[in-house]
Amino acid sequence: MLRTIKNFANLGDENAFAVLARANQLASEGRDIINLGIGQPDFKTPDHIVKAAVDALEAGEHGYTPANGIPRLREVVADELNRRHGADISPDSVMIMPGGKVTMYMAITLFGESGADILYPDPGFPIYRSMIEFTGARPIPVPLREENGFAFSAEELLSLITPQTRLIILNSPSNPTGGVTPKEEIDKLVKGLEAWPDAAILSDEIYSRMTFDGLEHQSLTSYPEIKDRLILLNGWSKTYAMTGWRLGFSVWPEALYDDVRKLAVNSYSCVNSAAQFAGIAAITGPQDAADDMMAEFDRRRKAVVTALNDLPNTSCAIPKGAFYAFPNISQTGFKAKDLSSRLLEEAGVATIGGPDFGVYGEGYIRLSYANSLENILKAVERIGDFLKANSA
Repeated sequence: MLRTIKNFANLGDENAFAVLARANQLASEGRDIINLGIGQPDFKTPDHIVKAAVDALEAGEHGYTPANGIPRLREVVADELNRRHGADISPDSVMIMPGGKVTMYMAITLFGESGADILYPDPGFPIYRSMIEFTGARPIPVPLREENGFAFSAEELLSLITPQTRLIILNSPSNPTGGVTPKEEIDKLVKGLEAWPDAAILSDEIYSRMTFDGLEHQSLTSYPEIKDRLILLNGWSKTYAMTGWRLGFSVWPEALYDDVRKLAVNSYSCVNSAAQFAGIAAITGPQDAADDMMAEFDRRRKAVVTALNDLPNTSCAIPKGAFYAFPNISQTGFKAKDLSSRLLEEAGVATIGGPDFGVYGEGYIRLSYANSLENILKAVERIGDFLKANSA
């Protein structure tokens, strides 16, 4: 009998992909399905970015690249972070990754083991907890509460830190809630972390370019006092509609950088060469397409929140970032996952139940407004019809 390591049984999944598969299956059977489940921009990658990849291939960029990424791309990333956030990042601290998940995988692997605690946002991206449990570390959820705009409370987070805390995971703007943690709260956290100098921080800022209502994203890279223990996760997938390109980047403390390079060498060798040239074009080229996409997301955001708040026994706080709405359905009488499942099977609307994002997700479902406004409003109408016709 084949035996894998016992911790493998702790490895979870990302239910958004299971919902996507079921939605696609129902659609293939002739059902009219509106998918508001998957977190993927419904826009094409801008033409100049695609052209840069094609040009690279035609120029013969077909081989291996350095494990940490081509030097020019690392320079461009560092320059952009320094310009946008007033940071002091060297290209030598930048690691180009095949997507965003690899950074969290490596960070949690480096710090997670039996006897260690890792703090993570809840509701939050499900892979955080999955990977923490896989390593044998103890997952400590940091509640993101609706009354706080789904931002973390620095006071509450700091109260959860102990001498066993090895890593603290932060995510703003947030998936699944769309919450954005304000600068004042981050200031308090950074100040409080002075008492815990051995705790590393992983800041997932993949939605950093996706904020609304004039809010400026507050990057953890703006705080030099935590530079020697900060890991930044970011990439191209959301901002430039490049999810399928599998291109991300991270910034690492000097003490960890070579360890991460070795992990890269031992796993994926390097990132796709042509995709890296596309990454250069994305950052250095025109931003019109990205700006237009955000303007459309803003239009949909306002419309979906208004529509959700008109549903029976449903309320929805307006998200300040990303492209998700996280309506409160606790007064409908349904458990969140049951409602999400029935909406797909009976109403033809794919959503994700809040508990797929953590224990504090009960009472909510996640809707991605990365779909046409027409489809979004039609989907919410179907949800309303279902709620009127059914009681839990």
